[in-house]
Amino acid sequence: MEEVGGRQPTHLLNRLSQQEDPVATTLEQTAPAARSAEEERLIALKKRETRQKWFWRIAGYVVVLGVWEFLSGRMLSENLLPGPTRILQTFPELIESGRFFSSFAATLTRIGVGFGLAFLFGAILGIFTQNRWIDGFFKDATTISLVSPGLIWALTGLVIWGFEPTGWIFAIFMTTFALVTVNIAEGIRALPKDLIDMSKAFGVSNWRRQREIVLPSLAPFIFTGLRFGFSIGWKVTVLTEVFSSNEGIGFEMRVSSQLFRMDEFFTWVLSFFVFALILEKLVLQRYENKFFRWRAEVV
Repeated sequence: MEEVGGRQPTHLLNRLSQQEDPVATTLEQTAPAARSAEEERLIALKKRETRQKWFWRIAGYVVVLGVWEFLSGRMLSENLLPGPTRILQTFPELIESGRFFSSFAATLTRIGVGFGLAFLFGAILGIFTQNRWIDGFFKDATTISLVSPGLIWALTGLVIWGFEPTGWIFAIFMTTFALVTVNIAEGIRALPKDLIDMSKAFGVSNWRRQREIVLPSLAPFIFTGLRFGFSIGWKVTVLTEVFSSNEGIGFEMRVSSQLFRMDEFFTWVLSFFVFALILEKLVLQRYENKFFRWRAEVV
């Protein structure tokens, strides 16, 4: 490069300075933009609604437990209605005895096997209701399962199989499979017909059509059937244990009520409620929100 008077030509310096400007401009453009006033207002509104929601939820528990504690020993004998403080004293005793975890393990095993089979069969049947012959063949069976109380199937299983595992599997299966089937069948009716017709026109195979169009469209209905079916199956499982089992939460409830140990009875009842809420809110709902995290939230 030639120099003029020991200095670089001014036009070269200008050219270098012009080449640096786009880099600086690009860096300035990629900097995160500040939130607008409307965005700040929406964020503050959402935080306030969350605080209010948790306040009223906690307030509901405080009021119910407070009224319960007040009634215990005042309007009703503490032997008939032990208060929350008495139950808190009984809870460690059940854990130390070893019955608490073994009973919950037995109940969870039953619901895992029974509802697992019901969900698998109900999901497959719901998908195959796309065929009108299969839909017509199983339509009345699903209706009977929906309208029949779980007590009927629990007693039927007890009469036929006694304390055998087949009895409670039968009761859980007959009570819950129809919930899964009906939800998935409704999802089948809501399938995007235009996409299905387009895939058929372009020669997409049936297996690929089921995997890439049908199943993603059915995902919300599958999760709905899973949550509702599990909640019903959870209750039916405990009901079957009351009548036809020698272990589990329902069995412990029956024994404590027969021996008039009301503190143990209400401890099992509250443990059942708390565990059901944990499974619903921290497991099922969490995985559902994680699966559908791609959906935009409606403010």
